[in-house]
Amino acid sequence: MTRPATGLQREWQAFWLALGFLTRLPMLVKVDYSQRLMNQCSVYFPLVGLLLGAIYAGLYTVLSGWWSPLVCVLLVLAFHLWITGAFHEDGMADSADGLGGGYTVARRLEIMKDSRIGTYGAAALMLVLLLKVALLTEVTPVWLGLLLAPAVSRLAPLCLMRWLPYVSDPDTSKSKPVAEGFSGQRLLVAAVGVVIMAVLFDVLLPALIAVVLVAALWGAMLKRSLGGYTGDALGASVVLSELVFLMLLAAA
Repeated sequence: MTRPATGLQREWQAFWLALGFLTRLPMLVKVDYSQRLMNQCSVYFPLVGLLLGAIYAGLYTVLSGWWSPLVCVLLVLAFHLWITGAFHEDGMADSADGLGGGYTVARRLEIMKDSRIGTYGAAALMLVLLLKVALLTEVTPVWLGLLLAPAVSRLAPLCLMRWLPYVSDPDTSKSKPVAEGFSGQRLLVAAVGVVIMAVLFDVLLPALIAVVLVAALWGAMLKRSLGGYTGDALGASVVLSELVFLMLLAAA
């Protein structure tokens, strides 16, 4: 008979489940999958982002011995798109298509579920990728932006999940199990973790502005246009938070 996992074991499994949900990295521990564990794993999104950021920063440092900063940033971005399956970028494109091409809530949601990319989505995707590359080459040092942006930006979707209702079809959604039942306590834990990290690297103000600004403005747009959030909208919030954070770092 299998013993039920203890609290610490559940948290350990939740971390690995978050890693498997957000990336292509293999889960190296056995996970007792459940709806509750999927709910719990969201708190580790910023930590997974920090792990990804460490990989990106390390890769950039190695590559910088051979190529220019622009080439290195492009190679790191290509690696990012592969290791994450362009998960959040896909959400950005789908959100742009739905919000740009739909005139009713039902039609917007229908467009966002369509796997094909439209004009709005293609334009948005091209712009955010180009802007991300441009901003990363402006940040000094570059590795700092690569390290911190993935962690800071993954706090924004947790805020949306806590404050807005879910509006997509639970039978076809990948994000519903993650979002349902997300508690304020776990949001607080994730927020404290991001704040501590931002203080250690002296980027607290840019981090707070990026998360609060995107959560407030993007959240208000989603509330008005959709009545809540979808999985695609959560992915878009990560992309937007990254850009705002990098803009503030580059300006500083």
